[in-house]
Amino acid sequence: MKPREFKDSIFDQLARVGAAFSSPKRVEIIELLAQGERTVESVAVATGMSVANTSRHLSVLRNSGLVNSRREGLYAFYRISEVSVVTTFQALRSLAESRLVEVRQLAEAFFEEVDGAEPIGIEELLVRAAAGDVVVIDVRPRLEYRAGHLPGAVSIPLDELPARLAEIDGDHRVVAYCRGPYCVMSAEAVTQLRLAGIVAQRLVVGPLEWRQAGLPIVSGSGGDEVVLAASTT
Repeated sequence: MKPREFKDSIFDQLARVGAAFSSPKRVEIIELLAQGERTVESVAVATGMSVANTSRHLSVLRNSGLVNSRREGLYAFYRISEVSVVTTFQALRSLAESRLVEVRQLAEAFFEEVDGAEPIGIEELLVRAAAGDVVVIDVRPRLEYRAGHLPGAVSIPLDELPARLAEIDGDHRVVAYCRGPYCVMSAEAVTQLRLAGIVAQRLVVGPLEWRQAGLPIVSGSGGDEVVLAASTT
């Protein structure tokens, strides 16, 4: 192989990975699978696509080495192949945030319209948690909570929140989080909580960013069934 042929071949392979990130839906799938393993059907529901279209996108990601799959009975399960895939996703998001003003404008406009509440960051949450002044709820689907959640957070999936408002300790500020800075579930949860007279804020990060900050993530469902109380994490 000649040097030029080698270079062309190498960059062709690198471009395969870049191409896998070129679809908005595939980027969304990567963010979703970074929360935990899912079936094709589950990914389809979460991304608003048909199962057939979801399968095609997952095939591209698998062929590019970004996700792995396994079969269990009639179902195919997909997961992120390695941590560098998530790191690359986060780097892509960070680059877009720094170079595209539209990203910030879209986020500001959406969250202002949905909940209008000032979000809370990691440092402030840690201070309030240390003082026992906050309740932290994870409003993602339960399978994502079990895969990894903030210490002390209680699972209340968004679709269960209206029926479980009475469980929440209204004497404490409630902080809701979901998948990350552009996840809409936490904003919707904050809206519901505030309408119920509960002081609530949206956490600007999710488990991925929490872990990236060097903070621990807990797996499993311990504490999921208890009545909410102030977090002591």
